[in-house]
Amino acid sequence: MPFKPVIPAGTAPPLAPYSPGAMADGVLYVSGTLAFDAQNNVLFPGDATAQTEHVLETIKRVVETAGGTMADVVMNHIFVTDWAHYGAVNAVYGKYFPGDKPARYCIQCGLVKPGAVVEIATVAHIGR
Repeated sequence: MPFKPVIPAGTAPPLAPYSPGAMADGVLYVSGTLAFDAQNNVLFPGDATAQTEHVLETIKRVVETAGGTMADVVMNHIFVTDWAHYGAVNAVYGKYFPGDKPARYCIQCGLVKPGAVVEIATVAHIGR
């Protein structure tokens, strides 16, 4: 099935060969998103609250570029470097999903750059 890359205006070049989002048959897949600046440097090193806010704003831009809203998100894959960040991530996360909550999971793992403490990948059903 062919897909269309979704790249919001002003997006930094990716660290690896991927697109920020990919739309196929009305489903948007948003790549794992970290709190990076325009040069792919980690923003707010070690600050789970600020990083989660930045990550979700970045995801929101990808979803909106594809024609959707955060209400179209049906699944989030959350990665944290330490369970101590779980509460901070949830506090910010709840503000972005105030109504019906998407499905999700959260695992503890290492991330691609030192100082990054949260990464989120998303699936949204936007329609055709």
